[in-house]
Amino acid sequence: MNNRNLLRGLFLMALALGFGVPSVGYSLGHLSKAGPGLFPFMVSCMLFLIGLITVVQSRLLPAVPMTAQVRNIALILGSLCGFALISHFVNMIAGIVFLVFCSGFAATSYSVSRNLKICAVLIGIALAFQKLLGVNLPLY
Repeated sequence: MNNRNLLRGLFLMALALGFGVPSVGYSLGHLSKAGPGLFPFMVSCMLFLIGLITVVQSRLLPAVPMTAQVRNIALILGSLCGFALISHFVNMIAGIVFLVFCSGFAATSYSVSRNLKICAVLIGIALAFQKLLGVNLPLY
């Protein structure tokens, strides 16, 4: 069972169940008047479907061996922790920039222009959440 795609799909399905099952305990409501459990339930259903597709796809494609790259795991975890700290003590835009540029070192190739584009999209999404949806985000 050393198939990376199969393990990835099973992990996504377990994660979806971990968040989706407790969300059923909340009121789901209707699509016209959503309850507090509807959004996590819908996201969990979509994540479970992606995991299921990944599991089925892993059975059709040749097996890819699972390897653990500790350096990349440490880079991603460090960038997430840095994002949380910088967002809390400075602002979220600086945290987003740190997150993207630090986690970019885990990629196979590092591109500053790609990172700037990703930063612009993520900052735009955060601004849309703040201005259009009224979410209280410490952007600046």
